[in-house]
Amino acid sequence: MAVLCRPAVAVPEHVITVEETLEHARRVHAHHPQLPLALRLISNTGVRKRHLIRPISETLQHPGFEVRNRIYEEQAKLRVPAVVSRALANSGLRAEDIDLLVYVSCTGFMMPSMTSWLINSMGFRHDTRQLPIAQLGCAAGGAAINRAHDFCTAYPDLNALIVACEFCSLCYQPDDHDIGSLLSNGLFGDAVAAAVVRGSGGSGVLLERNAAAMIPDTEDWISYQVKATGFHFRLDKRVPTTMEPLAPALRALADRHRWDVAGLDFYIIHAGGPRILDDLTKFLGVPPVAFRYSRATLTEYGNIASGVVLDALLRMFDEGSVPDRARGLIAGFGPGISAEMAVGSWVSGPEPTIVRPRGEQVAVARPLGGR
Repeated sequence: MAVLCRPAVAVPEHVITVEETLEHARRVHAHHPQLPLALRLISNTGVRKRHLIRPISETLQHPGFEVRNRIYEEQAKLRVPAVVSRALANSGLRAEDIDLLVYVSCTGFMMPSMTSWLINSMGFRHDTRQLPIAQLGCAAGGAAINRAHDFCTAYPDLNALIVACEFCSLCYQPDDHDIGSLLSNGLFGDAVAAAVVRGSGGSGVLLERNAAAMIPDTEDWISYQVKATGFHFRLDKRVPTTMEPLAPALRALADRHRWDVAGLDFYIIHAGGPRILDDLTKFLGVPPVAFRYSRATLTEYGNIASGVVLDALLRMFDEGSVPDRARGLIAGFGPGISAEMAVGSWVSGPEPTIVRPRGEQVAVARPLGGR
């Protein structure tokens, strides 16, 4: 009985609106021959605003890959602990109750992983298992949930903690001028998210079955080119068409579980862009309102990569309208082109006893943008 508990999410304090994004694009890329197309694509993303770890004036500068990666590490250590503390409190567990740490990120690199720093800094046991995932992109949010589910299924009395840390603004490349890069500059945002998967007890989504799928020969549709200046995001124009071949995999997972994918009660879907949600509405036969949580994440935060599914899930918790035994689908999509999917049902347990992290004398304050 692996239960995905209420997540915690925080976004940074620096905000850029879509209007400001368009103005920066007009100024920085004034002579780009396809600027009108890029502006139209950005306007159509549905993103109203995004949050950044640094002011836009600093984000637009490129101090070098080494400096950027150092900023990633500094900001992760600054921002992740408060989110982890809230996720633990939401589940009613302490750090020492966690047996597996899953840390996902595609926007910076650390070795030893951030999991080692968390174990040494936040009171996790030194025999806590570590699973850092760095190369699944946006799909890593779904993969983290599935690996935690697998772990708690194998070890029913143990618990896992998922952390997604994405600072997409650190991947801005001022010298990249292809349309995919320009679009990404107006689409991606920064965020930290975390959630506990309990092996027993808890309230949230009872994870029942998971699966993965990949569209053959699409490795170069979403990719990084790693250069001396860092990660250069590449986005093929065919990416918006990927829901048609992936929708049957979502349907097949529900079928194997003897559920009708069109008749579920909730859908937590990675919103890489509005076309993904619009196409799934058509190919799965569900009403547009079914994707309201994912669309709200896209509108308010942009594409926060692996953090999208956790933020959309938190929005469902916040809405508070899911009845016991409601059935649902969780799916993350990313490079490959790949999907990480799970189905589960809603279970309401007793409200968790809120515990203070070890050494805390007062309740943990939520940082600006935290939920």
